[in-house]
Amino acid sequence: MLRITRIPAAARKTSFAAARKTRLPALAVLPAVVLAALAGCSDPGASAAKPASQAAKNGVVYNTSVNQNRIRDEKDAAAAAKVPAAISKDGKLTVATTAGAIPLSFHATDDKTPIGVEADIAQLVADKLGLALDLQVTSWENWPLKTQSGDFEAVFSNVGINAARVKLFDFSTYRAAYMGFEAKKSASYDIKGPDDITGLKISVGSGTNQEKILLAWNKALEAKGRAPATLQYYSSDADTILALSSGRTDLNLAPYPSVTYRENTRDDLKVVGKVNAGWPSETLVAATTLKGNGLAPAITDALNSAIKDGSYGKVLERWGLSEEAVPESKTVTEATFGAGA
Repeated sequence: MLRITRIPAAARKTSFAAARKTRLPALAVLPAVVLAALAGCSDPGASAAKPASQAAKNGVVYNTSVNQNRIRDEKDAAAAAKVPAAISKDGKLTVATTAGAIPLSFHATDDKTPIGVEADIAQLVADKLGLALDLQVTSWENWPLKTQSGDFEAVFSNVGINAARVKLFDFSTYRAAYMGFEAKKSASYDIKGPDDITGLKISVGSGTNQEKILLAWNKALEAKGRAPATLQYYSSDADTILALSSGRTDLNLAPYPSVTYRENTRDDLKVVGKVNAGWPSETLVAATTLKGNGLAPAITDALNSAIKDGSYGKVLERWGLSEEAVPESKTVTEATFGAGA
């Protein structure tokens, strides 16, 4: 049977508090990863100790300060004209992000301001559409319902397209979608498929594409009579990485940009596998909007305008993600997804 372990809240709180008290070296190089997906799990006194920037082994200097000096762009009249009147009437584009992991979306050194590549791409889109960006932080579990209710007009938070989501949302693609397995630097894992995770303890986010992959891999293992992996769920990146670095888990499966960031900024972790987020097919990261509300085509045109003028490429380069660039954005709906888009 599939084994899933959920870490009790009390145990998570105790382990995290103990780590802060003993000042574990593994946490010393994490200026923003120690933030939880929501601010309630952060240390109120930690802001002053966080550096405003961090140089990584890949040559990228990550700016984690409030002063982002984001790359901005000019309005594209043709794209702006496609925005539905019900959305443009207030002059804002209300965007949700989860602020959970560097360099995708995370809190700046003030523990409040959401920054990262997702915020930067959202800013470009808002600029192109002639709208002010209203960026709001939510949890991963909440963005679907709050987008359906109209609280959010778009989601920029490393959302991968899949068959379940296209039934409820429309998408505008803007980045490659890969997941990475990470382990302690001393580990010898080489993860390429289900057989490589048998019997291992793996942390993964609930309701994510990576969880979907692991559940499918476990099903394949059980069909062969082999032991499935034990999936463990934690409330934040801080708890997840603490469990991995301390040996309580063997692997973590997370967005590839985040695991490569940690490999380039820490001395104790490394990437040991890579899988497309749409496994066994392929998928892309996309801006997410309510199905049929007409906003997706406008966002797609805005993204293509930013790709054409070079601002899109500059944003990805800024966060060390140039390898995940796409040549063009496409609108994906349930109909076109079924047709192989």
